[in-house]
Amino acid sequence: MSKIILITGGQRSGKSRKAEELALSMSENPVYVATAHIWDEEFAERVRKHQERRGSQWTNIEEELQLSLHDLTGKVAVIDCITLWLTNFFYKNNSNTELSLKDAKAEFDAFTKHDATYIFVTNEIGSGGVSENAIQRKFTDLQGWMNQYIASKADEVILMVSGIAVTIKETGRQGVQD
Repeated sequence: MSKIILITGGQRSGKSRKAEELALSMSENPVYVATAHIWDEEFAERVRKHQERRGSQWTNIEEELQLSLHDLTGKVAVIDCITLWLTNFFYKNNSNTELSLKDAKAEFDAFTKHDATYIFVTNEIGSGGVSENAIQRKFTDLQGWMNQYIASKADEVILMVSGIAVTIKETGRQGVQD
């Protein structure tokens, strides 16, 4: 039976580290699915540090959009992260929030239909206030709606605050629906 875990929180709250620790506690050889598009040198350095932190026991997959191309049946996988994954849809769809949300939900459902343990990392970007930039507001809405969708499907939701894990939801699939 598949299991979905969502780890959310602010920037540098410890989300990725928590996801990796959790995956390693469940599997000796977890999978790391990186969704980032490398936009610049600073971001490439962040990615390099993440890769360095993980050991050779990890199988690494880089996939910017079509997670469902990868059948992870029987595996434990960290998908890092939903925010960067949604950025790729948002960019591809010319900032169309409705189309990006539709595409992301369909891809999420196709990807998680397999019997695996999925640990999704996401950001709470809407917690910092309302942006003056219309595009940023549209993306923040997209992120919030997708976080709600994944949380509604998740068996567990963990909020990271200053490196501390706070359990928001355990077992069951209650919450917001389509």
